[in-house]
Amino acid sequence: MKSYNNLYEEIISLKNLILAWKKARKGKTKREYVKEFEENLAYNLKILYNELNSQTYNPQPLKIFILHDPKTRKISKSAFRDRIVHHALCNIIEPFFDRTFIYDSCANRKEKGTLLALKRFEIFRRKVTSNFTSKGFCLKADIKHYFNEIDYAILLEILKRRIKCRKTIWLIEKIIQNKVRIKRGVSVLFPICKGIPLGNLTSQFFANVYLNELDQFVKYKLKIRFYIRYVDDFVILHKSKTQLEEWKLEIENFLKEKLKLELHQDKSKIINLSKGVDFVGFRNFYRYKLLRKRNIKNMEMKIRGYKKGESTLNKLLESFEGWIAYSKWSNSYSLGNKLVEMIFYD
Repeated sequence: MKSYNNLYEEIISLKNLILAWKKARKGKTKREYVKEFEENLAYNLKILYNELNSQTYNPQPLKIFILHDPKTRKISKSAFRDRIVHHALCNIIEPFFDRTFIYDSCANRKEKGTLLALKRFEIFRRKVTSNFTSKGFCLKADIKHYFNEIDYAILLEILKRRIKCRKTIWLIEKIIQNKVRIKRGVSVLFPICKGIPLGNLTSQFFANVYLNELDQFVKYKLKIRFYIRYVDDFVILHKSKTQLEEWKLEIENFLKEKLKLELHQDKSKIINLSKGVDFVGFRNFYRYKLLRKRNIKNMEMKIRGYKKGESTLNKLLESFEGWIAYSKWSNSYSLGNKLVEMIFYD
């Protein structure tokens, strides 16, 4: 396995920091915190460089807010200058790790995503069922409280296998240990040993690095062919339900012993493929796909919010445009028309 030294100079170079700033501001140029940073852009980037160069850099406390979409999630928002650092780090180290990822790890990677996951699921389903002429099964699994349970020591051990640059590891530790506890209404930084904040670019990357250990175990130890992972959800397809039950036990043991994780028992089941499988936002049946009910309700809630004056039409249409692009992969044409009527005519 190839390892990398002397990465830190590349990470903190002004050239890379400028590229990172451009990525961090994308789609957010009208935000006040972006405008404020850019009022003295050269000065602020130079200050950031000096702090990183002297290793006096400390990330600012995360801002925590609760998102209901409709599932309740705690999102951690980093300061804009810290997001620049996150992009700078990922610009340099992500390509090294991405080369080690399996093809069917589909989340948060270039030229991957839900569409690839759907296409691969369709290919695998047809192979397992001999083009829908025989029975097949799917282990649909979810890792319990994944982002909150990532163990720092294990994550750093995995990263250190390839990163031999001590300064880069120092920066990574600064980022992953920037977590907040609320005490009597006040945000307080404190040392922790597990959990990465949901919402950071680096968290998405570290999440893939961590579960790449599972991917390698599944593909090369268990030699499972029809496996797809999207963040902390994964599916395994096979003709035999008994085989899937055996693999499920082996995976549970691996997660517990090697990664200190466990499967969510209520959400990890073996399903007959003919009954449809809920995966990457769609309910996938043999001949058609339907949007997950939660995604439909989420869009309906946004429309009702607009009707109540809680949102502008422009903001709603921006969300609706993205939703339509996503929903077009399902058999939901009439649903789209119904929601348009809700927006403009109800």
